[in-house]
This record gives sequence, C-alpha cells and structure tokens, in this order.
Amino acid sequence: MAPPPASRKVSAAAARSHTRKKQKVSSFKISRGIVSKLLVVFLVGVFAWFYHATQPPSPNICGSPNGPPVTSSRIKLKDGRHLSYIEAGVSKGKARYKAIMIHGFDSCKHDLFPVSQEVVEEYSIYLLSFDRAGYGESDPNPKMSVKSIAEDVEELADKMELGPKFYLMGFSMGGAYVWGSLKYIPHRLAGAALVAPVSNYWWPSFPRNLSKEAYRKLLPQDQRAIGIAHYAPWLTYWWNTQKWFAPLSVIAGSTEILSENDKELLPQILDRKKHQVQVRQQGEFYSLHRDMMVGFDSWEFDPLNLTNPFPNSEGSVHLWQGTHDLLVDVSLSRYIVQKLPWIHYHEIPDVGHMFPYAYVMSDAIVKALVLRDQQLILQES
Repeated sequence: MAPPPASRKVSAAAARSHTRKKQKVSSFKISRGIVSKLLVVFLVGVFAWFYHATQPPSPNICGSPNGPPVTSSRIKLKDGRHLSYIEAGVSKGKARYKAIMIHGFDSCKHDLFPVSQEVVEEYSIYLLSFDRAGYGESDPNPKMSVKSIAEDVEELADKMELGPKFYLMGFSMGGAYVWGSLKYIPHRLAGAALVAPVSNYWWPSFPRNLSKEAYRKLLPQDQRAIGIAHYAPWLTYWWNTQKWFAPLSVIAGSTEILSENDKELLPQILDRKKHQVQVRQQGEFYSLHRDMMVGFDSWEFDPLNLTNPFPNSEGSVHLWQGTHDLLVDVSLSRYIVQKLPWIHYHEIPDVGHMFPYAYVMSDAIVKALVLRDQQLILQES
C-alpha cells in the first residue's frame, strides 16, 4: 500500500496573502454594485429634476384670493372663463363702424392701435380691444387653439352686442389669429386687417425653400425657441426660463429685433407700455409660452387655402407689411398675397415691425378697412 501523501504546510504569510486576495475581490464586487445603484439614483434624480423644471407653476389667476386684482371690465364666456376688455373711439350707440382689435405677442388690450381722434370722429368708429386668454386680466384657456381664439372673438362681439357683423384687426401674433376668424367665423366679419402678421413656417403651402430661408433670417436664439415650440412644445416653458441658453428675443427684451425705423418709434412704443406689468401677471407660461405653442403648432387648416370671404365685394381683407421687418420676413407676406390675390396688399418701404405705432400708419390701416363701406354710402347718398 502506498504511503499517504504528506500534508502540505502553509506559512502564516501565505495564508494572510490568500485571505487578502479574497477580500479584495469581494470588495470590488460590492463597490461595483454600489456604483450601479448610485448611477440609477442619479439618473432618476436628474429625470425628476428635469420633469419638475418643465412643469410650469399654477396660474396666478386675476380675482383669485392671492391673484392680481381685476381692474377692467370683463365678460363671462360660456365655458366659465372671463375675458377682459376696454372700449375706445365713439360710443357704441353712435358708431357707424365697430371694430375688434387682437393684440400681439407679449402685449395686452391696452396696446390698441393709436388711431387719431380725428379719424375716429370722422368715420364714427367704435373700437373694442381685449386681453387674449392668459394675458392681462383674461383667464387662461388650457385648451387654447387658433379656433378657440376665433370663438372668443365671436362670443365677445355677441356679449358686447356689436351686431351681426364687425371689423377685425390683428397685429403681429394677433394678426396670425385673424386667419382663424377668416376660417371659422367669416360670416361675422365686415372686413379684416392683418398687420405685420406672424406666419407659421410650417404651413403646408409654403414652399420649403421659402419658409426655410425666412426661418434662417431669424436670430439664432429665435430659431431655437420657435423650433422648440413647434417640435417639442412640452419643453417651451423650460427652454424660455432656463439660464443656459437665450430664450425668445421678445421674451428677453432684446433690441436686436428692432429695425432702425422701429428704434425711432421707441418713445411712442415705451409710452404705450404703461400696462406692461399686467401682460405676464398670470404667469409667462399661460400668456407667452402657450401663445408660442399655438401660433407655431401644426394648424388644422392651411390659411393659404382659404377662399375669399367677400366674393361680392361686400367687405375686404387687407395685409400690411414693412419691408424692413426683422420679425416677419416680407417674403412670406408677398407669397401669401400671391396665393390669395383677393387680399389687398400694402407693403410699406423702409419700415420695421412696429410701424402701426406711428399715428399716420394706424389711421391709414383703419381708413383702408372701412373705405369700401364709406364709398358705398357716398354712392347711395
């Protein structure tokens, strides 16, 4: 029988070394697990922070217990919202012409065209201006759309007893929403004026090269902000409130968007900004950001496919555009009237976006709007 194998002696140092190796391997495995868990926690935290950052705060509704006070007249709409308004011009009972004004982006009802008293009295014009949903003292509309704005206009006209037909004027983003009224309530309009109207770069009938070229003429920060509003509207609030990249230039108050002619009008513009504090008082998301999301969304209709609402020349539609407008490129307006020849086009050379703030221009806009009816009255008399 073979002798049993001799037992192997292990030194104490070797034993300690073997133990240390096992401990190191075990320690490495535990550290990797901790890192993985920490990474998951970190990603969840980042996601939670980003989600929170993209959620706008609740609106600060006028007339609510902790909200801004109501200082102007308001009507109550059928959906329960309130719409704030002001009246100007001659009294409604004496007026021959009644017109509603739709204000632009980052504005309010007080930004009514500065029509001279001479024109108002000569033509006997009553003017009604209102805060669009979420602006000024009008309640926000969580379902705001191009169509809902047209419905607000119609209900305002009915509540204010303007009669079966009225004139409509819109400036800048307000001009863009005049298209909605031409689409949804053309039977209520006696005439319409789109003044430096913002165009949606994604309207299907715009040639891709035309809209792309106009888009690239915008400031880089505006290209990014408008692109976010169109392609990722859920990021609009975050993009315009974060501190890493510049928001939309209008929101930032940049003067780079003003032409030389616009800068000459700054005294008149600033004089009419006494109520600027009211514009965003219910929250920037419910006024500015939602405005961007609706204005640059994919619309449910293409304005360039609209038909003439006044086939018998019983009214007229006018589009006013400055050649040096740095916010709305003139090429887009030129293409619109080429596609819709029934629109009366007024191109003003060497002026920018803010030209209606000049009294002479506001007077011209209003007179052109009611001129057709004035001619008919003269012929009948």
